[in-house]
Amino acid sequence: MAKFIDLTMSDGAAVRAYVAPPPAGSGPGLILLHGAGGLDADFCALCDFYAEDGYAVLAVDLKRHATAASPREAVNDVTAAHAALAPHLEAAAKTGAVGFGGGARIAGALGAMGAVDAVVAFGTAALAEDIALWRKLACPGAIHLAGAEAEIAAAAARLRTTEQPRLRVHEYAGCRENFFDPRSAEHDKHARTVAHTRSLAVLRPALGPHYDFSSLLQEHLRYEFVTHDADATMETMVAQPYVNHVPTLTGGVGHDMLKRFYKYHFIPHLPEKHRSILISETVGSDAVILELVNIFTHDVEIDYLLPGIPPSGKELTVPIVVVAKFRGGQLYHEHIYWDQATLLAQLGLIDRKGLPIAGAEEARKMLDQSLPANELMASWKTSEGKPL
Repeated sequence: MAKFIDLTMSDGAAVRAYVAPPPAGSGPGLILLHGAGGLDADFCALCDFYAEDGYAVLAVDLKRHATAASPREAVNDVTAAHAALAPHLEAAAKTGAVGFGGGARIAGALGAMGAVDAVVAFGTAALAEDIALWRKLACPGAIHLAGAEAEIAAAAARLRTTEQPRLRVHEYAGCRENFFDPRSAEHDKHARTVAHTRSLAVLRPALGPHYDFSSLLQEHLRYEFVTHDADATMETMVAQPYVNHVPTLTGGVGHDMLKRFYKYHFIPHLPEKHRSILISETVGSDAVILELVNIFTHDVEIDYLLPGIPPSGKELTVPIVVVAKFRGGQLYHEHIYWDQATLLAQLGLIDRKGLPIAGAEEARKMLDQSLPANELMASWKTSEGKPL
């Protein structure tokens, strides 16, 4: 379990630190470096957040170096404190550093010294003032810049002049410095989610942990569509997951709501005859995206897909996109997209005349790209024969 510990530094100073082990008990190391807020409850919650992704997290209270002109003293404390992670590190574990605000420069210094194997820094345009530091980076890194659009664009351009192939620079125009902190008034949920995925894209290849997200998702889908086991389905997910079927707003947020959805509305109302054709699979640092064509017989009222529509007995086809995101080795959420208009058109519930709506041919085109295109565009013929 996560806990505070007391450390004695080489100069005899007593320093407080926070250690958050991963759910598996051991994993790669990750040093989190705080900004002006210090090692407070909010920052400890951030440590717990990274631990859920499989990291053994260490955060050292660096307030005694808050006014230091150089990060050297803080780097020394962090380096000395790293030994406290030993009980929670996997064999041959590598360690990364994630710095926020003032801690971003310390993370950069650790990376420039070769003391860590990956670096992530959150800050403002001021990070570009340390151009020499980032040029020396000896490991993969990512910088997240928040602030006014023109200001961070100029800073990002300057950072990219390092010609450092291992450094990725990301811009969050209009976001405030603490956009990553869910307890801050500056919090931006969507920017934070994107930034975390981008951070993992640097951390996972360099440090691990490495998960087979594709197999984990297939296991989840098998419990839904093959064994029809709501309990097993929920066991593949985090404690408080959520699912959103975007066109119909069906699914659930949190364990109880989502299990109720799976147990009474999703699994019992799946069509008996159905199959999926996988068009593509994209696996990222914390997500799997599937493109599918689903073919099924509308032999039951399908609560999640066609709520309130009685079974028609018709065979329906629909392209579907599944965006599944993971926390550590468990599914965190699913966003599922499809074109509801194509289903309603196939059921005769929409008059397609005069509307840019496709029926079953929408799915057929996904399966065979040689089929005609642009037939819903009345203006398409007007460009025929024009110079290219």
